[in-house]
Amino acid sequence: MKSVILSCVLPLVALAAPLGLAGKAPAAEPDKQFFHTVEGKWVGPGEIVAGKYKGTKFTCSFDGSTPDNKTGMSLDGDCRVGVFTQKMSATVERKGRDYKGNFMGGAAGSGLDIIGGNVVDPRKVVFTINRNQLRGVMQARIPDDNSMTVTIAVRVDQQLVPVIGMSLKRVDAVEVGSIAKN
Repeated sequence: MKSVILSCVLPLVALAAPLGLAGKAPAAEPDKQFFHTVEGKWVGPGEIVAGKYKGTKFTCSFDGSTPDNKTGMSLDGDCRVGVFTQKMSATVERKGRDYKGNFMGGAAGSGLDIIGGNVVDPRKVVFTINRNQLRGVMQARIPDDNSMTVTIAVRVDQQLVPVIGMSLKRVDAVEVGSIAKN
């Protein structure tokens, strides 16, 4: 059962955590500000809040980066449910007037396509996800420099239903193992 969760649900989870992506034409300053705030190392818990696996808890770890001379971002890492771990990766770039990307190889592979969206302001993004008949949105909000909340919702009978929630914390700004001078 845990492997079913990893193969079916964690791709959505990993998509949510990292991909605060969207588009306006041309790339506005809030877009660049948002992408740069995602750079770094992020870790934190999440939970499936609806559906067959409701109540399943997981933990993810991601490294965020932005490409040189392009507007977008990449996230690499993994998510864990119990003793099972799955690699996760996502990439998004500006393509023409919108953002396009994929998670875990996109819908042609075992993941999802990112087909559009909007950077609302330097701290919030909403984008559209797609795989076969699955349609949905992901919202990422960065309320301060060291935290990010992500919600993924899917369309069920013309209504968006939240299915996954995550709370990530930045861990790269913390000095670990430092010793205070006497």
